[in-house]
Amino acid sequence: MKLAAVILENFRGYREPTRIEIDEDLTAFIGKNDAGKSTILEALEIFFNDGKPEQGDACVHGNAKEIRIGCAFLELPDTLILDSAASTSLAAEYLLNEVDELEIIKAWDSSVKTSKETVFAAALHPTNADAADLLSLKNADLKVRLKKLAISDAIVNLSINGSMRQAIRNSCEELYLERKLVPLDKEEAKKIWDQIKPQLPMFALFRSDRASQDGDEEVQNPLGFAIAQALKELELDIKKIENAVRLRAEDVANRTLAKLNEMDSRLASELKPFFKADPKFNNVFKFGLVSDNGIPINKRGSGVRRLILLNFFRAEAERRRLEKGALRVIYAIEEPETSQHPDNQRLLVRALKELSLDENTQVLVTSHTPGLAGLLPSDSLRAVRRQDNGTASVSECNDVELVTIANELGVLPDQRVKALVFVEGSNDVEFMERISAMLKPSIADAVDFTSDNRVALVPLGGGSLKHWVAKHYLRKLGIPEVHLYDRDDDLPPKYQIECDVINARKDGSWAAITMKRELENYLHADAIMDGMDGIVVAFTDTCDVPLKVAEAVHLASGSAKPWAQVLADAKMLEKKVGQAKKRLNREGASKMTFARLAYIDPTGEVSGWLKRIYGMLS
Repeated sequence: MKLAAVILENFRGYREPTRIEIDEDLTAFIGKNDAGKSTILEALEIFFNDGKPEQGDACVHGNAKEIRIGCAFLELPDTLILDSAASTSLAAEYLLNEVDELEIIKAWDSSVKTSKETVFAAALHPTNADAADLLSLKNADLKVRLKKLAISDAIVNLSINGSMRQAIRNSCEELYLERKLVPLDKEEAKKIWDQIKPQLPMFALFRSDRASQDGDEEVQNPLGFAIAQALKELELDIKKIENAVRLRAEDVANRTLAKLNEMDSRLASELKPFFKADPKFNNVFKFGLVSDNGIPINKRGSGVRRLILLNFFRAEAERRRLEKGALRVIYAIEEPETSQHPDNQRLLVRALKELSLDENTQVLVTSHTPGLAGLLPSDSLRAVRRQDNGTASVSECNDVELVTIANELGVLPDQRVKALVFVEGSNDVEFMERISAMLKPSIADAVDFTSDNRVALVPLGGGSLKHWVAKHYLRKLGIPEVHLYDRDDDLPPKYQIECDVINARKDGSWAAITMKRELENYLHADAIMDGMDGIVVAFTDTCDVPLKVAEAVHLASGSAKPWAQVLADAKMLEKKVGQAKKRLNREGASKMTFARLAYIDPTGEVSGWLKRIYGMLS
């Protein structure tokens, strides 16, 4: 399951029900100190890791006593096993909300010191009196309901609750679906929550305000979370070991009692073996890091400790890219830029972006500094603000919102820029940065977008906040522009008119349309294979490379869904092609070499662009 939204109500600064949309890969909460950014991450920590709000967590601006923290999920399990081998689904049990999400709400009574958690599904659920309470009914109760409605035993399996529930719903002329909170922690409905809970993503929160003490979690947490992931992945094997140990121990205990019975039958009859508690394997493994001279890492500076955390994410990005079937994980990091040099901040953002590229990974970050905020993808930003009445609000970022964020955080255009290079999207930025950095050592008079501050590479759609600022501010300064557009398969090319207009300018600006279909066609097949876990594709200059790669990745995944079915689902196809495009321009482009580019681009088209841009900077 993948997190689609967080819903907060009466929790700290969030008084009214507040739905906060979460991107499928990277989401960044941006705002001033004490705006309510950390509250979102801490709410998720409570939700996923069985935490509990404190009494003081209730919103002081509200009147409600109940704190609610909810999460909405997509990519849901196809089936649930509730009655031995009989399966049902969340949709069949009317447990999905208005947009087909599984929306789980956890609630606590904040008026008492020790509050018990209650769990609900916020769903479009039947309100018909005969169908509204079916999930809470036991087998015998369902049989009574069948009899009341005169439903024949011949059309229903009386040993399977799901079969009886469906028969009852089918007998109703109208179910009268309405949004309601369906209890999942009581009676028979608890079986559903017991099925759902193990399938929730793992959640790891890395806070920014850790004390420098022995066992400092800033270092321990990444390593400890690695243990938690390993235990989760080995859960079935561990359960086998637990059962084997239990059987062996119980056998010894029973043999002992049998012998005791021979000597004192009364005493033996009073005793029986039991385990005091389930084993906690996560407490068995304790390890950390120490330098060669014996100094614990927690005694080093905060910058060193955060640097270790940075490289944990870099290592995780690489591991999850190489491993198949990794667990679904949400990494949440507060102010990852803390105590880091700007160069390390750029490395961190790249690591987090690459980590979020994995289909089983989502990354959440908070920031209030212009250095990091400027590097984050603008379409991932969520503006968090404290309103005049003291409550918090969260909004997605349109152009108006981006202006406000840029001004609030002080994200300013770099006045050293002498040329603007516009490309179609953020994936094209990735391609140009990686290819230019690779070529620079071999071609001295080619621009390197990753290190030359005299040029700004700006996507016309999406990109980072820094790119957006450049796009909206630097264009007013009369700086020469370069526009690079994909040819695609349109005749004439879609952007031909725009290119003609730009090339007619007299200010040094110029535009070009790729000779091949798009930038992905300039990647060598061997680079794609090396960067994408052995994915092999053959293509020409006019092929849709992302589509071909998406198909190859789908087939290699072993999915039971035929590719033809993916092609027929526009939303799913767009998602898979988008993921392929991201991976091509990051992982594929990162494996390009001078020789590979020379082979795939024998006329030197790409290097020609980079040399011409470099000539504009002198």
